Amino acid sequence: MTKFGIGGGIAAAVIALIVVGVLALGGGGGKPATTAIPATPATTASGRDTSPPWAVPANVPAAVHEAGLPMLGAEGTTLHIHAHLDVIVNGAPVTVPAEIGIDNADQQISPLHTHDTTGVIHIESPTQAQFSLGQFFTEWQVSLSADHIGNLGADTTHQLRAYVNGKPVTGDPAAIVLHAHDEVAVVYGTAAQQQNVPSSFAFPAGL
Repeated sequence: MTKFGIGGGIAAAVIALIVVGVLALGGGGGKPATTAIPATPATTASGRDTSPPWAVPANVPAAVHEAGLPMLGAEGTTLHIHAHLDVIVNGAPVTVPAEIGIDNADQQISPLHTHDTTGVIHIESPTQAQFSLGQFFTEWQVSLSADHIGNLGADTTHQLRAYVNGKPVTGDPAAIVLHAHDEVAVVYGTAAQQQNVPSSFAFPAGL
């Protein structure tokens, strides 16, 4: 028997449980616990009901957790694909900001994120899973559904439509599942402004 005896063993077990609890709570820094990546993504989006442009949210980890995704210490490599997003409002492009899903202060990153303002969505996950447009818009904190984006609602003269590789998608665009090299366009505007939507994107070499 070691010098700790039975009491030492109990104390060690208690300490181990405390450590596990602290890690589950985010390392004792008051951060929310990370979650596992769901195999089936959220098919709705929540966020700001405001006019574009939409900046990166102030609290990136909170937005990522609201999307049902964890913050990781490094980009995942099990699933590594890219899609492209165009948001067009009244005939004009809306910038998709850089560093959606990236927390530079704590050096953490969502498996679903952007690096620049090209509209390329990076999906870099440590597990095989599906990721949706709704998750991305929630990380961006922009409200999106079948009848509105931000505070822009469909009416008698304006339509909100989504397209994947140039083909219209019915229903809630938040339910669109992102696949490798998809070109996704979310277009708000008149019927005339729904013409000639992007159908492809020239991804840089290596993406």
